Amino acid sequence: MCGRFALYSPPPKLSESLRLPLVERELTPRYNVAPGTFITAVRRADDDAPLVMDDLWWGSRPHWAQGTAPQPINAKVESVATSRYFRGAFAHHRCLVPADGWFEWLPVNGRKQPHYLTRADGEPLWLAGIWAERADGKAGCAILTEPARGVTKEIHDRMPLALDAESLEPWLDPHLTDRETLRQLVHHLEAELMTHWPVSTRVNRPTQDDASLVEPISS
Repeated sequence: MCGRFALYSPPPKLSESLRLPLVERELTPRYNVAPGTFITAVRRADDDAPLVMDDLWWGSRPHWAQGTAPQPINAKVESVATSRYFRGAFAHHRCLVPADGWFEWLPVNGRKQPHYLTRADGEPLWLAGIWAERADGKAGCAILTEPARGVTKEIHDRMPLALDAESLEPWLDPHLTDRETLRQLVHHLEAELMTHWPVSTRVNRPTQDDASLVEPISS
């Protein structure tokens, strides 16, 4: 799953990593991004709009859903294209969520030890997402997840779907709507690029938000 992440790379580094024309904006570094808040995502508001860094509510509820309907923060790659809740967004409203890493909790001796998972080379991650217009007129999003691979399996059985560099443009292409075509063009990041380390349990509290949360500690 992906329930907490960090984003502190500055916009110029994100633009360079994306390798696509992007309307930038100022970003405040966040080291403990939690669900139920606005998060940064790259999307097109419509098919002909430019790519922009936008604020999307982390929690997807399509406009046709009732006000008490769930707001899932994640969508499984195995079912996102066929789920009634997500299939429209998957076909027409895909986005990318930039992140420097995410947090998962590993059970250790009756307690849960948080770990920070990130690229070993320090480059940003691009997490596949989908978005939908909510009944209140705002856009909400969910991050896609897949079975964990490589070292991430040591911490959790699932992980966010991080895309490789060649997959970013087709994922954001509004004219690519066919599931099988997307499957051929879009690929996840190589698992060998990932690493992780234990971090402070201070990250358990969403009110905590500073750079020390991603620094390694002795486990």
